[in-house]
Amino acid sequence: MPASLEGKLVVAISSRAVFDFEEENRVFERDDDAAYMALQRERLDVCAQPGVAWALVRKLLQFDPPDRAERERRVEVVVVSRNDPVSGLRVFRSAQQAGLRLGRGVFTRGRAPWRYLAPLKANLFLSANADDVGAALDAGIPAARVFPESVKASESHPDEIRIAFDGDAVLFSDESERVFQADGLDAFQRHEADRVALPLPPGPFKPLLEALHRLQRADAGAGAPVRIRTALVTARSAPAHERAIRTLMHWGIEVDEAMFLGGLAKGPFLNEFEPDFFFDDQTGHCESASRYGPAGHVPAGIANGR
Repeated sequence: MPASLEGKLVVAISSRAVFDFEEENRVFERDDDAAYMALQRERLDVCAQPGVAWALVRKLLQFDPPDRAERERRVEVVVVSRNDPVSGLRVFRSAQQAGLRLGRGVFTRGRAPWRYLAPLKANLFLSANADDVGAALDAGIPAARVFPESVKASESHPDEIRIAFDGDAVLFSDESERVFQADGLDAFQRHEADRVALPLPPGPFKPLLEALHRLQRADAGAGAPVRIRTALVTARSAPAHERAIRTLMHWGIEVDEAMFLGGLAKGPFLNEFEPDFFFDDQTGHCESASRYGPAGHVPAGIANGR
């Protein structure tokens, strides 16, 4: 029987997200793809330095013990990149030298790679290319544009995969955010109080949170080398907090931490949580968060003109 990714947590990631290819990318932007490819070929045997999503990838791959058979693995990371196939050699060589179990990859030499996410059954796509991220979201796949300049993830929690999410337009739809944008905070609070028992429609990252929750439950008592810890980090405050919590309860999903910040800057709180990745729909929040750890922009909802 052919190999299958069915039922696994599948993270598709660009080469520029898992490795630091910013110098090479500057050559591409300054010159052309031929110069970029030539530089990558020259550096085939030079191990690339860790990128913004390095810690997340390393921990995800540690979820399965090294001796677990491939068909029994619960997590798969696949490189999905606009790189050319020869440049892809450096990605795999760097992964091998760094001890990362990366075996699958799709390299499209400049063409948009998002169409391959569906057959990969991707639960998440991370890329520095805004167009590819937007196309993936339009196709119904959780996706975020990484901030390559983000501070690298803390090494304080080697046994935990820590992921933090914004609420509206990320885990939930932007229904309530539209009320806030149109009519202000008081109208938003009334809207949420009047609908407190009505679950919010799902946002683009609900499928990822569901997949993480399934993995958490499957791991209970299984003794995986790393555990998953999730957090909701939102500008909501009481009384609007209740609808968010009730929505998660309706979905049958739990988060480990919830922060209702009432408009406070999220960065200092994320500095304490120390996520391996944080997802938000507003670039301002992502820029603030990126000073403390890896951040990904989710270009969904009214804040992004979508």
